[in-house]
Amino acid sequence: MTGYTAFADKVELARHAAALWLERLAKRDPAKPFTVALSGGRIPRLLYELVVAQARPGAFDNVHFFWGDERFVPATDDESNFKLADEGLFQPLQIPLGQVHRVLTDRSEAEAVQVAADELQQFAGGQALGQPVIDLVFLGMGEDAHVASLFPGDTEAIDSQAVYLAVTGPKPPPRRITLGYPALAAAREVWVLASGEGKAGALRDSLTAGSDTPLGRVLHSREQTEIFTDFEV
Repeated sequence: MTGYTAFADKVELARHAAALWLERLAKRDPAKPFTVALSGGRIPRLLYELVVAQARPGAFDNVHFFWGDERFVPATDDESNFKLADEGLFQPLQIPLGQVHRVLTDRSEAEAVQVAADELQQFAGGQALGQPVIDLVFLGMGEDAHVASLFPGDTEAIDSQAVYLAVTGPKPPPRRITLGYPALAAAREVWVLASGEGKAGALRDSLTAGSDTPLGRVLHSREQTEIFTDFEV
């Protein structure tokens, strides 16, 4: 089952996602690590701003941050998804470094993949389908229906059972580290934040039965996924 909600604009979309995230965190057991995988793109910047404005003290205690994907660039690069979250979320909320598990793009790709998977295994609350269960994954979606750095036609990614894997994307910076399809299938919750009218066709295609778009593969691998947009399909 896929839940779908359309909002008037990207601000309303991000405001809803921010409030819902904080609501989820308020209901959890703070004694247990809560794992979240963040995304890149334009909406997260707005999401972080709204979360910071609404978060109460202690809201992010024992919340451990990972990434759905990361460009293989330095952590200080403007293309870095870590930098986006660090400036927009971690620094304003004073998130302890021990809760932030960035992809180590200053190491080799093989080491970065291994460390990311190992740290996720360490903090995730259990296993499903041979994968660590992430509590919440935020995904964006491209106009080609790609999610994380899982792109159309990447048969290696489709066949992989790895938690994280290194891939080449069709646009710069090309080298990426991404969660694999099985990890997305095993996640407790997946929220897709899709903004921009140009993505309506890709979402429509992904929602059809038997869709083989990257988002379609994720949707059909899961019992429940929430999709939030600022357009109608």
